[in-house]
Amino acid sequence: MHSYLRAIGFSQLKKESEVEKLLADVYHNFEHRDAIRDEDTAFIELEKDYAPDMGIMLCGAIDKDGFHRQYYFPYYKGSGITTSAEVAVEKRVGGDSFAGVCDDGRVGVSLIFYVQNAVQYQKEQILNQVLGQAVSTTFTGLSTGGTILFPIRRNEVLENAQKKSQARHYQLMNAAKNGDQDAIENLTIEDMDLYSMVSRRIYREDVFSIVDTFFMPYGMECDQYQIMGNIVTCHKVRNELTDENIYQMNIECNDMYFDICINEKDLMGVPEEGRRFKGSIWLQGRINFN
Repeated sequence: MHSYLRAIGFSQLKKESEVEKLLADVYHNFEHRDAIRDEDTAFIELEKDYAPDMGIMLCGAIDKDGFHRQYYFPYYKGSGITTSAEVAVEKRVGGDSFAGVCDDGRVGVSLIFYVQNAVQYQKEQILNQVLGQAVSTTFTGLSTGGTILFPIRRNEVLENAQKKSQARHYQLMNAAKNGDQDAIENLTIEDMDLYSMVSRRIYREDVFSIVDTFFMPYGMECDQYQIMGNIVTCHKVRNELTDENIYQMNIECNDMYFDICINEKDLMGVPEEGRRFKGSIWLQGRINFN
């Protein structure tokens, strides 16, 4: 049973037989299908929404003997563009699912995500439209546990200075990737200054009043992260099959904007615009081909 089904409103599923019944509904009542052919077989994706922009995708091969399921996963389709950084895609072990890797200087680590549109990616690859083509990525996160925190009191002058500092930091990161020794040394000095500042303030302040947002790997899986971000927009939707409520939030985290969803049962606190969300997510991404 997929552990993130509860994130889209299926927290009451306890038995595999219940999951099989749900997947049968996706198979017989899908709303969108995409396929790619390979000699005598075809790999297909079947999607069915159970709440706005979220649902279950069923994937497998179909041949003369019928449909053979390979895997399924819950999805949430986000809006906008999260990053335009270069993306590398690798096939995951087992099945035809893919993992994407993106190096965005705003985060400081390589972001690994689960590719939502695997069939579209394979089609573009066959047409030789992936190599050398500029692409963008829309990230989304499915969460099974989170907490709402109050925002940090903001000073307009300090905030403008911080934005300039961040822009300079991104420039140094990009230069360092290209082997610029001066940029590497400047980044090292910045890290030392940051450590010194945090060490001084931690004695008299709470850590979450010092750290505004963060994005860091979490757990054993490579596409799971612990995040804290500012809530830009928030609204509540309902799973039409289970009547469970799900919060959909647009988050600003490390100057990146992306959407996350979480079951109301798994969220501590009341989400509102301006407050912060802290929790663990499973990172998904849809590669946009221009």
